[in-house]
Amino acid sequence: MEGVVRTRVGYAGGSSADPTYRSMGDHSESIQIDYDPERLTYGDLLDVFWSSHRPTSPAWSRQYASAIFTHDDEQLALATASKARLEERTGTLHTDIVPLDRFYLAEDYHQKYRLRNTRALMREFHEMYPDDDSFRESTAAARVNGYLDGYGTPRELEGEVGEYGLSDAGVDMLRDAVHPRARR
Repeated sequence: MEGVVRTRVGYAGGSSADPTYRSMGDHSESIQIDYDPERLTYGDLLDVFWSSHRPTSPAWSRQYASAIFTHDDEQLALATASKARLEERTGTLHTDIVPLDRFYLAEDYHQKYRLRNTRALMREFHEMYPDDDSFRESTAAARVNGYLDGYGTPRELEGEVGEYGLSDAGVDMLRDAVHPRARR
């Protein structure tokens, strides 16, 4: 989404300390989103959240629970109001809205998963961001990962592809990954 600066995956909502993928305890898999409030509102993020999954279906495990973890009273109020509006149209939503106690980063191999599994592009990103921390925090890596996962349009990509630091071959690989989806 335009206005999203970076994303990180991790775990939240549980009581156990230092969860991992293999020992998650009572946490849920979560995403942390940094965004530019001049270009995108919290309400916009909530709209995407509600439309990108089935909140009317109960989660089959705590790991995959539908939840919004809020940072302050304003986010809590906005999330609660958006849930109430949607429930008026659809019925009960199985989504928890709770204040965030702590967000634990997932292991490095989970960060930017689609990009990590696109080897040729990942080689280029590894040259630009040789350590896992800088790769995880990279706006370019977050944007490219989103495109590889099917989000964004060819038009959006063309408006920003030059900002990613990719070689001409890398740009062509990314275009090839995005454009065929648009023609389906």
